[in-house]
Amino acid sequence: MVLGKVIGNVWATRKDEKLTGVTLLIVRSIDLQGKEKDAFVIAADSVGAGVGETVLYCTGSSARYTETSKDRPVDAVIMAIVDKIEVY
Repeated sequence: MVLGKVIGNVWATRKDEKLTGVTLLIVRSIDLQGKEKDAFVIAADSVGAGVGETVLYCTGSSARYTETSKDRPVDAVIMAIVDKIEVY
């Protein structure tokens, strides 16, 4: 899992029918202090995240294990909205 911040939306009027109804969000990776990194992904949203929220996302074959992404052609999925981070 990777920490990220939702920075935008992607709209696609023509797409594979298996993506119909899936919200696509742009997520930039962040470090533990919330500082944005250069890396970003387009992720299927399985939890109703919005722009500006800190999220957990995963990529690769693990991205197809949520109810939203199961049997769909996705390589990244948002699977949690982060409420708080504590580092000791």
